[in-house]
Amino acid sequence: MIQKLPRFRLTATSLRSSFPYKDLSLSPRLSLSTRRFRNLSLTTGATVIRRRGAAEERYKCGSLTSTSKKTITMAPVIELDQFILGTFVASLFAFVLLYVLRRNSSRDANLIRSKKNRGLVVAQNDAVSRNPATEGDSGIDVIIVGAGVAGAALAHTLGKEGRRVHVIERDLSEQDRIVGELLQPGGYLKLIELGLEDCVKEIDAQRVLGYALFKDGKHTKLSYPLETFDSDIAGRSFHNGRFVQRMREKAATLSNVRLEQGTVTSLLEENGTIKGVQYKTKEGNELRSYAPLTIVCDGCFSNLRRSLCKPKVDVPSTFVGLILENCELPFANHGHVVLGDPSPILLYPISSTEVRCLVDVPGQKVPSIGNGEMAKYLKTQVAPQVPPEVREAFISAVEKGNIRTMPNRSMPADPVPTPGALLLGDAFNMRHPLTGGGMTVALADIVILRELLRPIHSLNDKEALSKYIESFYTLRKPVASTINTLAGALYKVFLASSDEAKTEMREACFDYLSLGGVCASGPVALLSGLNPRPLSLVLHFFAVAIYAVGRLMLPFPSIKSFWLGARVISSASGIIFPIIKAEGVRQMFFPRTISAIYRPPPQ
Repeated sequence: MIQKLPRFRLTATSLRSSFPYKDLSLSPRLSLSTRRFRNLSLTTGATVIRRRGAAEERYKCGSLTSTSKKTITMAPVIELDQFILGTFVASLFAFVLLYVLRRNSSRDANLIRSKKNRGLVVAQNDAVSRNPATEGDSGIDVIIVGAGVAGAALAHTLGKEGRRVHVIERDLSEQDRIVGELLQPGGYLKLIELGLEDCVKEIDAQRVLGYALFKDGKHTKLSYPLETFDSDIAGRSFHNGRFVQRMREKAATLSNVRLEQGTVTSLLEENGTIKGVQYKTKEGNELRSYAPLTIVCDGCFSNLRRSLCKPKVDVPSTFVGLILENCELPFANHGHVVLGDPSPILLYPISSTEVRCLVDVPGQKVPSIGNGEMAKYLKTQVAPQVPPEVREAFISAVEKGNIRTMPNRSMPADPVPTPGALLLGDAFNMRHPLTGGGMTVALADIVILRELLRPIHSLNDKEALSKYIESFYTLRKPVASTINTLAGALYKVFLASSDEAKTEMREACFDYLSLGGVCASGPVALLSGLNPRPLSLVLHFFAVAIYAVGRLMLPFPSIKSFWLGARVISSASGIIFPIIKAEGVRQMFFPRTISAIYRPPPQ
């Protein structure tokens, strides 16, 4: 009798004695299915086990026949252990392979996403148009992002050196800013060195010969130490937009310099090297430009600096800007600093009829201009502190309502050396604008960079270029760090405070500068950029602190005066040492101990 069974499994122990095919070896477990091996014979007593989930149903072959062998026609599939094991291993291998591939793909995607967040785009063929005029060896040598003071001066400088330069600037129209208006004598010397001194002509720029300090009804005049220089050497103050526009025009006169209006959205990276930039033109077209060297100088609001440095931006205060018209400053051709409460007030001429006034407001919150709080603050709190000669013009400017604000940022230079790119200007390094040292630092950096690049015949020499970029970051440190440290330290000293030790330091600084002689000429030489030496800065700073302590000991020292003197020294140390640490002690004071400073010219 033939009986068709559903899928079942036979145990080897029950089959071994009754299975008619003696030549078929049985594993401990044998599975049968109704699709293969038809006409298998089972003898009476064989046990058939049918599984349903975790339960088993057992059938006795004896129920089919009594004693004789009967043939059961079935379709058993014998799935031996080795087939199961092989399938399992193959499946496991495939799963691991897919997991690894997926993980690598995810990691690459995350890397690309991270680079995009830092302003980098992996250079590859895609739908973005390429600029044929700037791609490949027949294109350009240097891409400059930004055409402010640093970018425009750099474009002209490298163009004169014979480099093919592509400048991409977000807005080529004349800009209107309330900072970058005072160029110190040291910066003017660098301007002459770069052949750009005529850019301060025909813009109604004013000569600046020094500073005047005002405090509690007292004043002192500090002149720049210009005795050893030509009569033309002095500081210059002007409208920033006019000055920048003159430099752009001069750079554009060079046939190998191309200025284009566009917004750079990202740097193009390939195997860790910056190859160029991706930018959007004025018309809205997405283009790419390629060069062996990309210099990012897109200002204090740079969106590209994150890929080339470790920015640690601090905003200690905000400048509130006004233009006073048709008034005379107490000291002609001088900048004026009022040690006001709570912070300094600056006044300096920017044309023959205009005076810039910058009121420092500590912290990041300022009174609202829209609801009139700012005007009220300026009239009631600031106006009584400005010199009487300009008070009426100050109030008139407030009432006109043309009030501008600008956050004051400071950021020590902390570059990430990247082949094919470097940072310059405020995109790279910022300091409090109290001392007006930003343009001096930028122009000094351009002079250093020009000298470093001059012996490199081809910027496609990646190894030489990378070494000289590293040298640039080291060579600039003494001058830049001195000006940065002076700006940060002087601002903190000039702040009004309820702390008695800080108040003593503030008063001692004013009186120390009022002594004249080396006590005045030394700090002013630092301020002007004529003698930016780190050691001189530290000596004069602590000379002020010691002068403060000495005054406390007169006429007779006491325990209270000793304690206050110790606090003055501690306060002075707490002001200057963190700034020096952020700038880098070794780079600032011992640059010649760094191997990067020694670079033989390329062969």
